[in-house]
Amino acid sequence: MNTKPLGSSGLNASVIGLGAWVLGGGTVWGPNPDDSESIRTIQEALDLGVNLIDTAPAYGWGRSETVVGQALKGRRDKAIVATKCGLWWEDNRGSFFAHFDGRPMNRSLRPDTLQLEIEHSLRRLGTDRIDLYQTHWPAAPPEATPIADTMATLVKLRDQGKVRALGVCNVSPAELLENLRCGGIVSDQFRYSMLHRAPEKDILPPLRRERPRHPHLHVSRTRPAHRQGGHGPRLQPRRVPHKRRLEPLVPPVNRRRILDQLAAWKDLTDKYACTLAQLVLAWTAAQPGVTHVLAGARNPTQLRENVRAASLVLEPADLARMRRDVEALGEPAHPS
Repeated sequence: MNTKPLGSSGLNASVIGLGAWVLGGGTVWGPNPDDSESIRTIQEALDLGVNLIDTAPAYGWGRSETVVGQALKGRRDKAIVATKCGLWWEDNRGSFFAHFDGRPMNRSLRPDTLQLEIEHSLRRLGTDRIDLYQTHWPAAPPEATPIADTMATLVKLRDQGKVRALGVCNVSPAELLENLRCGGIVSDQFRYSMLHRAPEKDILPPLRRERPRHPHLHVSRTRPAHRQGGHGPRLQPRRVPHKRRLEPLVPPVNRRRILDQLAAWKDLTDKYACTLAQLVLAWTAAQPGVTHVLAGARNPTQLRENVRAASLVLEPADLARMRRDVEALGEPAHPS
């Protein structure tokens, strides 16, 4: 497995990381995951050189973090554990974010909730430090905590040794720059794939511009389009969980065109002896500014398929052809 530096953190993370959202379960993912199978998946990831494990408290109301912690017993030093903060459900502090499985979740990046969150995550993960601690979503009105206050708290946690490096997720360009100014973040995680290329216009350009001024910044970590079992790009309707079939990313009006385009790449999957999912992951990892790709897996079989993508080196002409093809499709229209 190829690795790349995680900014200035001193950590070298696998180019393909394991996204652990699905391991938390929930109706959005269809069948309830088997925790023992999830643990085997994480342990096989380590065996195959996948050391970047990305989770969050919000994934299954703490279940994903707990499963990751169980899987890493006796092997903690083999993993780079990335988790998040800022989605809070223990009381009414913060501003309403969404309902998950019938329960309300709030956004809160207040210093008081952050101090509680870090302790909860350390306990669930069974560790004394988190390698990469990320704000999951920016604060929002009516209780929008200033970024400076949030980052000051997180920097203290880093200075205390509870966190090794700091990152952000889902921020706007302006929020990214403010976080850089306040805290020395090393990563920015956001949704980006061949079917969701909007970050090429608003997020990736400022990241590239700021990197000379902030050489510690890890340019991007992407989360490709959802598939069964996680974040990888498997788009055949029969494989998409029932709750994900209405995902705006692939509305019915576009699905046929997208599937026809994927079918037209059979010569490429033959050439590289790979699956479509592997081809798309390899394309994503090869895009300018992308350093790591988070791909979910429900079981070891899906994990092994994702890992194979890390060893694919697509020729420049094939990368260019795929880009032309996806640009011809346009950005998928979201249903009203």
